[in-house]
Amino acid sequence: MDPTTVEGILELYERRGARHYGEGVSQLDHALQCAQLAAADGAGDSLVAAALLHDLGHLLEADEAQALETDDRHEVHGAAALRGLFGPAVTQPIALHVAAKRYLCATEAGYESALSAASRQTLKLQGGPFSERQARRFEAVAHFADAVRLRRYDEGGKLDGAPHTPLGDYGALLRGLRTD
Repeated sequence: MDPTTVEGILELYERRGARHYGEGVSQLDHALQCAQLAAADGAGDSLVAAALLHDLGHLLEADEAQALETDDRHEVHGAAALRGLFGPAVTQPIALHVAAKRYLCATEAGYESALSAASRQTLKLQGGPFSERQARRFEAVAHFADAVRLRRYDEGGKLDGAPHTPLGDYGALLRGLRTD
C-alpha cells in the first residue's frame, strides 16, 4: 500500500478504511462523505481531493486506537505522504485542517460545542482553540480559506449510513490532479 501512487491510495482506503476513530462512521465512509460535501458545495477538484484524503495520515498509523489518545499529527504525515503526487492546492488544506479546527473554535461562537465528542477530545490533544494572535497569523497562511472549508466538510462527514459516491469513482479525479 504505497500512498505515493493513486492506486496505492485507493488500496490503502480499501484495506484500512474500515477503521473507526471514535466517530460513528469508518475512515472510508468519512472520507467519501467529506468529498461528496465538497463536490456539492461547488469546490474545485483540488479541494474535493483534499476532502477525500484529509485523514490519510490515520490510515498510515499502525495502531488505529492511538488517534484519541495522542496527537499523532496525522494531518502533517498525510500531507507529507501526498506531496510527491499532488500540489499544494491538495496537500496544504490537508496539512492545515487541524489548525482550521483550532481556528474555528477560537473565532466562531458555538463551533466548539457543536463538535462531535471525538473531535472535542482530539482538540484538547491538538492544543485547544487558537489564541487571538494565533488566529490572526493563521488567516495569513496560504490555503487558509480552503482549509476552513475542508474543516467544515470534516465535521459534516460523520453521518452513519449517509449515501456517497463510491471510492473508485474518485480515481480519475485523483489521476488528473497528479503533479508527477
